Amino acid sequence: MLFFPKVAIRLLSSVAKAVPASSKLLETLPMAHSLLVFTAGSGQLSGRRQGHHKQLQGHHLSWFLEILQIIQLDLDLKYKTNIRELFEEFDNFLPGAIIGIAREMQPVYRHTFWQFRHENPKTRVGGPPPEGLPGFNSGVMLLHLEAMRQSPLYGRLLEPAQVQQLADKYHFRGHLGDQDFFTMIGMEHPELFHVLDCTWNRQLCTWWRDHGYSDVFEAYFRCEGHVRIYHGNCNTPIPEV
Repeated sequence: MLFFPKVAIRLLSSVAKAVPASSKLLETLPMAHSLLVFTAGSGQLSGRRQGHHKQLQGHHLSWFLEILQIIQLDLDLKYKTNIRELFEEFDNFLPGAIIGIAREMQPVYRHTFWQFRHENPKTRVGGPPPEGLPGFNSGVMLLHLEAMRQSPLYGRLLEPAQVQQLADKYHFRGHLGDQDFFTMIGMEHPELFHVLDCTWNRQLCTWWRDHGYSDVFEAYFRCEGHVRIYHGNCNTPIPEV
């Protein structure tokens, strides 16, 4: 099993953005995919990132090709079970699935997709579960790297023009990096994702309850079952249980 703290992913992505596209350093970076294309906060593309992206697309990096699956984790987590059980979720991926990830448990994407929802009042986009599509939370992710490399669909979605097309379609202006990217492509292609049960990423942040969404908050925040991983996002204390 290989576990990758997300802080390392973000550091590597930041380094990649700072060096020339021709630099040999880029050849050693293990996690430089769509984040180098999708500018958090704007949904816009940068020509410089496009150059990086062409070199790094699909995780085609020498030693990293030998790794088939990894688990990517935030640092603000508390584990209540053996993490090996999470790795076993890879066995539940359906054909075509490349990423295991839990739903976002706040109405953040109800807010982010407000314009698309206004123009499409019957849409499931941004709605609460089980019928709605609340988006994803990337605090706990299972990345099937080999499936990602072999997926023609995912490869196309990493193209700058495709990212821009989706951002324009959904009027998407995110601010949460990888989480925003996976949420956006998940609205269009849910078959790429194995949805983890909420107990694998029991998010505790309640910021959106106090900022305009108290009437619908519980529909997103509800999570039944024995919690296996607590996620103290937005600096929320994790209970001692």
